[in-house]
Amino acid sequence: MTTMGIDPAQLSDDDLVRELRQLHTTRSDTFFHGSDDALDRHTSRTNELEAEYLRRYPDREVDPARLREGARQRT
Repeated sequence: MTTMGIDPAQLSDDDLVRELRQLHTTRSDTFFHGSDDALDRHTSRTNELEAEYLRRYPDREVDPARLREGARQRT
């Protein structure tokens, strides 16, 4: 895997979360209006950062409403 930018493992927890939030914020614009290269890079960087987050927080809090059972209860 080739990393552009800072290696996600080298980011502080706060920087990792900030970078993830920024990528998620810019996803739609990149998807709808970016070049193929920009979309590929955006996707790979998002995958790198998300993988690092999951490595650090394998037992992250999961909102029960975001589970299938929670969705059934809303309908």
